[in-house]
Amino acid sequence: MNKAELNDAVAKASGLSKKETEAALKGFIEVIGKSLKKGDKVSLVGFGTFEVSKRAARKGKNPQTGESIKIPASKAVKFKPGKNLKELVNGKKK
Repeated sequence: MNKAELNDAVAKASGLSKKETEAALKGFIEVIGKSLKKGDKVSLVGFGTFEVSKRAARKGKNPQTGESIKIPASKAVKFKPGKNLKELVNGKKK
């Protein structure tokens, strides 16, 4: 499902117009992004938790040449699904 399909599905399920749903979805993504950028954890009970994890700098190898390279430190967004989402995906909840 892409963003446009998600927007259509949420509009249909919520009874909102596609334009209202698109604005809400954009706002949702923006707020989560800003919160993660500040270093906050975003928990949506029953759905899951978004958080930023730090990756340390490390050495790696270029697979084509075998040459040793430095991989800089970075941040990655992690998502841990909540209990309700896990049950829904596993068919234990309707």
